[in-house]
Amino acid sequence: MHNKTNKSMPLVRVLGVMALVVTLAGCSVNPLHKITGDVMTGYAQKENTPYVLAMTDIEMACSLGESVDPLLYSFSRVTMAPEKTGTLLQILSGICMEQRAVEEELRYLRADYNGNTGNMRDARENMQRLYGITANRRVEAYQRMLRGFSYDPVPGAECPDFYTDQDEITFLLGLAAGAQAVIDNGKARGRAEVPRSIAAEVERSADCVDNEKWAGLPKALQASIWVLLPDLRPNKDVDPWATLKNSRELGFERGLRTSAALELLMAENVGKDKVIADSLAYLERTRDEFQVNPEYSLPDLVGMRIAWAVSDRIWTEKYGYRTPRDQFGKTGKETDSKDDVDTEGLL
Repeated sequence: MHNKTNKSMPLVRVLGVMALVVTLAGCSVNPLHKITGDVMTGYAQKENTPYVLAMTDIEMACSLGESVDPLLYSFSRVTMAPEKTGTLLQILSGICMEQRAVEEELRYLRADYNGNTGNMRDARENMQRLYGITANRRVEAYQRMLRGFSYDPVPGAECPDFYTDQDEITFLLGLAAGAQAVIDNGKARGRAEVPRSIAAEVERSADCVDNEKWAGLPKALQASIWVLLPDLRPNKDVDPWATLKNSRELGFERGLRTSAALELLMAENVGKDKVIADSLAYLERTRDEFQVNPEYSLPDLVGMRIAWAVSDRIWTEKYGYRTPRDQFGKTGKETDSKDDVDTEGLL
């Protein structure tokens, strides 16, 4: 009996050492990861987010979203998920994917113009795939926003508590991402399976932020939903197009032209050519007078990129090429007799 106990002691000691090693490894690695994650999340929320919102390089900003999001969110395995910062990162990554989808859409329109059926079919298929990915990213941004504010957008729900302007713009951009996801899913022929209930959630939730303060964007979001789902209008006398026009003008006054982008998207979606022409002409006519809010340069530029994309689709469908730089604000050439090819610029 004594010998048996002595023989078992080395095994007990080995197991004890292994347990100690595992404990020490856990203490030395996991807490470090957690601290790193907390520091990165805090920095991203307090410093990086306002910096990105003020950026004037859309490509660099969207690349940041695609590259940083997996890194930052990997720390959710050891600490709380950075939902509010993650909302913006997914919005940025959605901008990247949308631009790729737009390029395929323009390729489709060029192929259609030139009668190239093969290229047309290929571009349309790829366009729908990319819009599906765009919709998925924007749904994720919307859902992160909901989690970040512990907000359930059911009828009668209380609005979240906002402690800073950054909280409000994060909430608002998250709502915009949700609305755009519904539109993108339509362009993807339903590939992303975005619930249409998101539209009603966005319409209700937009009342949580002040319309005057945020350059008409809350009302523009609501009016966009009223165009998609007329039954959600508060009463039949409400004209969504008048609301969108007022939001566009308020956006100009407050230094943020994002509302105009929503107006253009909705007008394009339902074939309101006169609204498109009026909105594009307004953006060009007011361009020299417009003063952007420098804190939100990026959302303004993204709005203008959407406006250019709408214009490019019109020009490409009509003429086989995108909007010339000196023709923005017009929905077509004033005369077909002028040779508008800049041969020097091609050299």
